[in-house]
Amino acid sequence: MNPHLVLRVVSKLLIPIIVIFGFYVHFHGDYSPGGGFQAGVIIASAVILYALIFGMDAAREAVPAWFVRAGSAVGVLIYGGTGFLTWLLGGNFLSYDMLDPDSTHHAGQHLGILLVELGVLTTVFSVMVVIFYTFASRAPDIPEGEW
Repeated sequence: MNPHLVLRVVSKLLIPIIVIFGFYVHFHGDYSPGGGFQAGVIIASAVILYALIFGMDAAREAVPAWFVRAGSAVGVLIYGGTGFLTWLLGGNFLSYDMLDPDSTHHAGQHLGILLVELGVLTTVFSVMVVIFYTFASRAPDIPEGEW
């Protein structure tokens, strides 16, 4: 019997809940404390937990290094692209009202905040996982019995 069976079963139950909670924090970030940064760290912690329980090879197979490297660039592009779009529409950089100028219900504000927070979430998640992958790959090889 695997000595880590309980950890594996519990983490398989917790990882989806951690990811769902991260998205909850993201989507409620403009109404309550939270947002893209906190959600990115929470979702990255699910990947880190997965790597700690199932190993780095399994984690890199589930969330490949190319994906998180690309995600760090895409997140910055989403954030900057939102600001650049508002600038092209005639407003200031990140002037969210330009995204829906005819709305009286601040729909442009909500859309702009959601896009910016999505960019922050993507960048923070990706950078946290890249940092973890980098540090984990530099770990010395210690035989299992010496822990």
